[in-house]
Parts: sequence; C-alpha cells; structure tokens
Amino acid sequence: MGLLKFIFSKTFLIQIGLAIVAFGVILFAFSRWMASTTNHDEFKEVPNLEGKKLDITKSLLEERDLVLGDVEYKDYDPKYPKEAIVEQNPIAGAKVKSGRKIYVSVNKSEYRLVRIPNLKDKTQRQAESTLKAIGFKIGKITYKPHFAKDAVMGLLHKGKTINENDKLPYTSVIDLVLGDGELNYGEKGATTTEETSQVAQ
Repeated sequence: MGLLKFIFSKTFLIQIGLAIVAFGVILFAFSRWMASTTNHDEFKEVPNLEGKKLDITKSLLEERDLVLGDVEYKDYDPKYPKEAIVEQNPIAGAKVKSGRKIYVSVNKSEYRLVRIPNLKDKTQRQAESTLKAIGFKIGKITYKPHFAKDAVMGLLHKGKTINENDKLPYTSVIDLVLGDGELNYGEKGATTTEETSQVAQ
C-alpha cells in the first residue's frame, strides 16, 4: 500500500511531469542541432559543368555553396576543349545538400602516347586488330614485292617509317606496307627486312 500511495502522490506526479518536460526539451534541442549540422531541407541544384574549365567550375560551385571534389583526368577527346570538364558526379540538375562535393573528370590537354608493338611479318588482319585495340587508326594500305602476301613489311605515320617501341599519340593514323605475294620464296630480288625499311622511307 505504501508504494502504491507514493506512486499516486502529488510529489511523484510532479517529478514525472518534470522528467517528461525535460525529455521533451532535450529531444527538441537535439532535433534542432541535427537540422543545423546536416543542412536539413536545404538543397542546392548542381550546375551543368560540362565543357567548362576548372577555374570557372570552382566559382560556379562556390556560388551554390558546393565544393569541388577529386579531379580525374581522362584521355584527350577532341569533342571537348582542352582541360574542360567532360563528366561530373552528381549530374547537372541533381538536388544535393549544401557543402556536397562534386566530382569531375577533365579532358587532358593532349593525347597520351602509345607504344608501337612488334607487327613484323604479322598478317594484315592481325596488325589492324592490334593497332585498333590500342587506339590507333588504320590509314592507307600499300604493297611491296614480297613472297608473303599481306604480311606486314613496314608501318608509316605521315610518310615516315615507325618501328617497334616508337611512341605515337593516341588515335594516330598508321599506314601499312604489306607484301604483295608476287615473289617466290628464295627468288632473287626478294625484298629483305632491311630493304623494306629503306623502301618505306
């Protein structure tokens, strides 16, 4: 009876009431603090950065209380100006909170250099597929006297001979010098590798 009487006493009810009020005040204060630290309901629209230079990008983001994140450089693409933004994350028009980092990819100022592989005596199909796979383009096809038809005798770039381990810019156009298959193996006058290089020059 003593415990039950205490529970329903005025003193106990007042303490319970004060505890509820204190809990409510703490909960309200915590929710306000969370709203202020997480920018609750404060969203910014991500601007379109494609084609813009980095300095302009930083200004556009700062105007909207956004931050430029990590910058990744991608292989040169002639569709975009040098050092211009080609991709962004989040995308343009996305709604994000203030202070959000925007990550961008930038167009390099020039093509990267690619090493020329060993294509000597490879077939035309092998040479073309290899060169295309590493980023080159195939230009003109010319033929020279040789017993192996369509075998690679030499490579040219802008009229100059290129050799294994030489480096050219990505997407460069490479001309192929192939054997015409007109000579018999061992026939006098068959073109040697050294002669092929001189002819290609």
